[in-house]
Formats: sequence, C-alpha cells, structure tokens
Amino acid sequence: MNFAVYRDLLRIRSVRMLLLVGMIARFPHSAAGVLLTLHVVQTLDRGYAEAGAVAAVVTIGIAVGAPWRGRRIDTAGLRRALVPSIVAEAAIWSVAPHLPYQWLLVAALIGGLFTLPAFSVIRQALGVLVEGDRRRTAFTLDAISTEVVFMAGPAVGVVLATQVSTVLGLTLVGLATASAGLFLMWFNPPTRSEQLPDAGTVAAAAPAGIGEAAADLIGIHDAGQEGRRRTSLLRRGVRRAFPWLTVPLVIVMIIAAGAGLVLSGSEVGIVAALEHAGNEGQLGLVFVAWCAASVVGGLLYGALHRPVPPSLLLLGMALLTLPMAFADSTLSLAVLSIPAGLLCAPVLSAASEKVADLVAEDRRGEAMGWYGSALTSGVALGAPVAGVLIDATGPWGGFTAVAVVSSVIGAAGFAARNLGSRPATAESARAASRPH
Repeated sequence: MNFAVYRDLLRIRSVRMLLLVGMIARFPHSAAGVLLTLHVVQTLDRGYAEAGAVAAVVTIGIAVGAPWRGRRIDTAGLRRALVPSIVAEAAIWSVAPHLPYQWLLVAALIGGLFTLPAFSVIRQALGVLVEGDRRRTAFTLDAISTEVVFMAGPAVGVVLATQVSTVLGLTLVGLATASAGLFLMWFNPPTRSEQLPDAGTVAAAAPAGIGEAAADLIGIHDAGQEGRRRTSLLRRGVRRAFPWLTVPLVIVMIIAAGAGLVLSGSEVGIVAALEHAGNEGQLGLVFVAWCAASVVGGLLYGALHRPVPPSLLLLGMALLTLPMAFADSTLSLAVLSIPAGLLCAPVLSAASEKVADLVAEDRRGEAMGWYGSALTSGVALGAPVAGVLIDATGPWGGFTAVAVVSSVIGAAGFAARNLGSRPATAESARAASRPH
C-alpha cells in the first residue's frame, strides 16, 4: 500500500476542488430522506408505510431520470444540462411541503426525475481528470467524501425537523440544492478530455457487445441462417441504441444494484434491531461505527497498487453482513457492522472505476447515469426485501435476506467477470466503427 498517492492526488487543484464541490452538491439531499419521512409522519400525521411510499416514488424518479440527465450532459454540455435541475429543485421543494399527501407523491416523482445529477457528474469528471491507477484513488476519495456527507446530513435533517419545522427544512433542501447546482455550473468540471480518441478505434478495441455475448450464451449461432440473420438485426438494433453497452458493463450495473440492496437492507435491519430492543436512541452509535469503517476501508483500498474486482468486494461485504443477524445488543451490533462497513466504500469505488474504464468519454455521462440508476434500484429493493423478512421472522431475517441475495449476485458476477471480454470479432469491429 502507498498512502502517498492521496497526497499526490490532492495536490492537483482541479481534483481537490472537484471533491469539495461534490461534497457541497450532495449535502442537501443527504438530509432530504429523513426530512421527508418526518414530514409525512409528523406534519401530515401519516404512517411510516406512507412515508416509505414517498421515498420509493423519489427513488423511482431518480432511477428513471439519471440516464436521461447523463445523456443531456453528453449531448448538450454540463451547464445546459443542469439548468432544468436547478429550476426544478428550487421550485418543487419549495411547493411540495405545503401539498396534501396525494399531491406530495406527484411532486416527489417530479423532484426525483429532475434531481441534480451531482453523483454522476463528479464521477464522470474524475474519470476525465485522472487516469490509470490514480483513478482508483480518486474514486475512493469520492466514496469516502460521500460517506462523510451521509453521516452528517441526516443529523442536520433531524435537527431541522425537530427544532424548526419539516416544511422549512424541505424548502431549504431545495434552495440549497439549486445553489449547489449554480456552484457546479460556475466550476464547470470537465466531462471530456480536450481530444477524444478515435471513436472507431475505441469501439473496435472494446469488449464484445451484449448482443454478441447473448447470442453465444444461448447457442443461436447453431440455429441456422435465419436465426443468425435475426440475431444480427437484433444486435445491430441494440448497438445503435446503446453503442457503449457491453456485457462486462451490464455485470458492473448488476453488482452496483447488489451493493445498493445490501446497504439499504442493512440500514433497515439496524433500525429494526434497535427498535425491537427499545434502543432507538442509540442508533447513531451503530451508524457512526458502520460509516467510519467504510471510510477506513476506502482509505486502505485507494492505497492499493492493484484493483480488486467489484464482484469479489460485493461477495465479501454480503458475507460479512450475515454476522450482524446474531447481534444481541447495541454494542455488539456496532462491532459486527465494522467488517461489512470496511468494504462499503471499496465496492462503490471499484464499480465506478470499472464503468469509467469500460466506456468512452463521449458516452460516459449516460453510462454513469445508468450506473446511478442501478445503484438506486438496488437501494429501492433492499428495504422491502429486508422488511418482508423482518416482519415474518424478526430483525435477523432482514440481514440474512439481503446478505444471501447480494452474495449470490457477487458470486455470479465474479464467475462471469470475463464474459464478453474477448477481442471483438471482425464483423462486430466493422459494425461498431460505423457512425451511429
């Protein structure tokens, strides 16, 4: 390990500023989740299930909107792509707290669709500013800064909700996010290098496309000339719609979903375990231990000389989540959360690095948007998966459920990590080099 890489990287002013801008841009929304929950429960006098529905609607909006926002960055440039988000964040979250529950659901969906794409922009810009092994360190620093933000943000949200009001708190979130968007426009981090590599060369050197690998998997080449012709048409259609999409990239997206699933499911499990024991007031102790472990794990991973497959990191994190099911006190739960927490930032860092390596710069914004959607989808699935088992068996069932599902995803991803990584065939290289 070489921890000097952090010092060398932070000496680069553009990288240092980008990480700082990223923390500022992400902070408001890190407080939004708890504010929305408390607004529905306390201000609107609804149940936690209805509060969860609002959170789910926001998540769906983010998952749908992220690829679209990323594609706008690729085609229209960063500043023009951010304008709708800045306007929507200020307008929607200033109005939404004053709406009845049914209309709040509509506002939450629109707010999710137009969420400021801070996560994908920062990752995309880091992929441009930093190359080679230093990219791993840069993405690790980004993951660590995100952990710090999400440790502090919810605490600020609780203070606003309990000491001021949820209405003012949500309004401040919208205005602060819009201001962060303006700051991001002013800073205008690069989303492409000054000179892009030749698109045909990049496409020809890329792994075989998803249509090619899928055809190999189902043995379509043995189905006769008609089958080959139909497969070729399907492959061309997929390649035209998503020229950057390859099987290794799809695997990374699934790994990201698995990471989101185990993280959100573990969060629900922690809350349920402490509530079941009557120790809700000690929730902060467990979350601090969990997030601090992630920061330490990120620092260690970023100092490594060689990358670790994200699938293997997910498998490790999922398996290390299982012991949390056996915790019988707040202290034991905090201690047992540390091993799994150590791999949290490394999983997200490794997955982001892999996306940046697999996708050319002119398509990276859209790809990062889809990556964000995959992660968000996993987060959305983790809570209900854990919740069903918690209701049926108790808090231990939530940890077990998400650990088993995510470990299967990690093991399958590790087994298939070389799928589609062979050199492109002459036919696919010629097709990929044609203008789309």
